Amino acid sequence: MTTVQPTTQIPTLTGWTRGEPRDLLLSREWLITNALGGYASGTIGGANTRRFHGFLIAALPAPLGRTMMFNHLEEVLEGPGGLCWRLSGDEHGGKDVIFPEDGILEDFLVKNGKPIWRFSMNGIRIEKRVLMPHLQNTAHIVYRLLEGPAGLRLRLRPSLHFRPHEGLVAEPVSDKWQVSISENGCGIEQTDGPDYPALRLLAFGSQSAIQQDPRVFEHVLYRIEKSRGYEHEGPLWSPGVIDIALSAGEECGIVASVESWEVIKALPYAEAAAAENERLARLLTISHQTDPFAELLVVAADQFLIHPHTREADEARVRATGDEPHTVIAGYHWFTDWGRDTMISLEGLTLATGRYREAGNILRTFASYIRDGLIPNMFPEGEHAGLYHTADATMWFFHAIWRYLAATNDRETIRALIPKLLDIIDHHIRGTLFNIHVDPSDGLLSQGADAYQLTWMDAKVGDWVVTPRRGKAVEINALWYNALRILEQLLLHEGDEDNARRMDDYANRARTSFNERFWYDEGQYLYDVVDVNDTALRPNQIFALSLDFPVLDESRWRRIVDVVKDELLTPAGLRSLARSSPDYKPKYDGDLRARDAAYHQGTVWGWLIGPFIDAWLRVHPGDFNGARHFLDGFRSELVAACIGTISEVFDAEEPFTPRGCVAQAWSVAEVLRAFAKADPQMTQMKRR
Repeated sequence: MTTVQPTTQIPTLTGWTRGEPRDLLLSREWLITNALGGYASGTIGGANTRRFHGFLIAALPAPLGRTMMFNHLEEVLEGPGGLCWRLSGDEHGGKDVIFPEDGILEDFLVKNGKPIWRFSMNGIRIEKRVLMPHLQNTAHIVYRLLEGPAGLRLRLRPSLHFRPHEGLVAEPVSDKWQVSISENGCGIEQTDGPDYPALRLLAFGSQSAIQQDPRVFEHVLYRIEKSRGYEHEGPLWSPGVIDIALSAGEECGIVASVESWEVIKALPYAEAAAAENERLARLLTISHQTDPFAELLVVAADQFLIHPHTREADEARVRATGDEPHTVIAGYHWFTDWGRDTMISLEGLTLATGRYREAGNILRTFASYIRDGLIPNMFPEGEHAGLYHTADATMWFFHAIWRYLAATNDRETIRALIPKLLDIIDHHIRGTLFNIHVDPSDGLLSQGADAYQLTWMDAKVGDWVVTPRRGKAVEINALWYNALRILEQLLLHEGDEDNARRMDDYANRARTSFNERFWYDEGQYLYDVVDVNDTALRPNQIFALSLDFPVLDESRWRRIVDVVKDELLTPAGLRSLARSSPDYKPKYDGDLRARDAAYHQGTVWGWLIGPFIDAWLRVHPGDFNGARHFLDGFRSELVAACIGTISEVFDAEEPFTPRGCVAQAWSVAEVLRAFAKADPQMTQMKRR
């Protein structure tokens, strides 16, 4: 088999370097994933500031879901002459963070998607890497002595608290821990009663030894959880210390896993790293992306494409048809897979990266979940069944199918889906769950049910739905018209002229009513919701001309693009509400209620830059340079929060601080898709 080497064009991202402010060691984060929904993540400085930070968050079958299995690792370098340096930070004691030894951290890099720390002082240089093998609940933490005297040793103390990854950190640690030493004294197996699998730690390198020395750290502080108004202090339990002698040039460290010992030993770090590099090289090759920024986004996109490993029944059902289940994690750390996010992200994550097989798998997987004419809104953590409270995810399903067909010409999949698409439209015409229905008086799609938030602006605190938007929302009807036209075209290709004519009738009625009812003449833009005639100036109107089949009359396209550009555009995406509104919130921060009150009331959403660029190029065809200029701000975002990816949201005013999830699928997907669309070379390649 030919070994493919990773391209050298991908720049290495520097997340921190000696001399930068030390507080960045806490605010900048790293993330790696395993294509199962599991991950490892933390701060550059090593202190866990979120309950989600750890070296192994395993994706386990329901009812467990993603589970914190390995929380923290204290790393101390010892050597001749009383040398004792701390490499990792921690917050044990609940007071000020203990940083790595002052000055020893040289820099932090992300290379080929993997984090690298380099420590140096007084002639000693050490490198640390973390890797998760593809499709394994395993993490490798690896050290290499690059330069230094003989007699150096690493003392590594793992700390644990098995719990759901979003579970309370304040829960007491278990008193049921059982520890056994195996693998010639280099393996340690820890169990915490029958509810969780065993965690296995394997030490490797010269003269590795495990010393049992149980200890409880009572007051570990998670400062970001504190700032967000959550439980933020709790205990960790440690089984002991792993002692490893360092030899120049030799790799050493620990493997943490819930896999069997046979699996752990079958793929040592060197082979795992080579396999991951080869996998990444293949992804870059099939993506046909040549710009370094786009290549970085291809690597970032890979983190969100997963097998739904936590839902075994779903996997079995899809595999029984001869297919392979795939889905999209909407964001790390706390999002699961969401229908809306998946369909919006599908083009950027899969089609713009050449991963057509995964795209088809995702569409067929979600088609298997259709109920009452709806695809699921989301799948709760650790549960089998999805929740269906969404009015737009199913319409985005049509959009994703159309883009998939354009990229692949996979007519076989489309033929299999057409009966489901017809059933979806018929359910919406008759009326389906959550009062989602077509109003027979005007042909527009209406939605809304008490206590539910059915559009993408879905913030809710307790019983308070922040932006209910009940009625006929502008983007819902743009998507409805787009879906009708898509299905019409699919039916015409298959020779079903009767149903195609029916879709055409529905679409014509909706378009006429839309243009009569949604234009807000006084403001010269579109109402956000009609019937109530909501005049809030929001980005949702951009979809009236950004989709493949624009519902808005062409005479009004330029005005909508101009008003959105003037009032909502920022370097990080579009504001969710104009600054002139009395409900505008400039900052997304504070406790849950404060954040959700601002979530769609001004907060900037990165993913909206994609539809804005679609609309821009529709009004300014050929202005690729102008379109790409709107993406310039995202280059710096790759090193602003979680190194190598893009956050969920941003404050609405300068400096547009990144907030929310540190890695969001549709942020990465839409920036990558828009960047590729604004590349004349890529556009020409697709035409060929």
